[in-house]
Amino acid sequence: MRVLLQRVKEAQVTVEQTVVGSIQHGSLLLVGFTKGDTSKDVDYLADKVVHLRIFEDESGKMNRSLIDVGGAILSVSQFTLYGDCRKGRRPNFMAAMEPGQAQQLYEQFNEKLRSYGIKVETGIFGAMMDVHLVNDGPVTLLLESK
Repeated sequence: MRVLLQRVKEAQVTVEQTVVGSIQHGSLLLVGFTKGDTSKDVDYLADKVVHLRIFEDESGKMNRSLIDVGGAILSVSQFTLYGDCRKGRRPNFMAAMEPGQAQQLYEQFNEKLRSYGIKVETGIFGAMMDVHLVNDGPVTLLLESK
């Protein structure tokens, strides 16, 4: 499982020109699953995301978590995180999890995030989405469960 996390001042996702998810201060998560991922991967990365100290304290140091600052999450499914570009000129997505299984884990991941008391907005799994964000910092981190 991979999560590309971006600390944001604001973010929204639209589908067919309709806003389906929107947050202010918090984290935008692009979330991808690979074959073999399980609930353990979901639990590990959900805990990591909400407790990772990437928000500034009074001294300007990244010392506060999403929970500490009362931030929100915009979670967007992103199978292309498992695109392999080592050969040829077209990405190979063979490592990405089958959509049915991935959707179940994606929904489980979002529910796990909500269980921490975090506001979680989402895109629509499998839809063509436009993601708009104002990256704060910029701070962008790649998290992996393996």
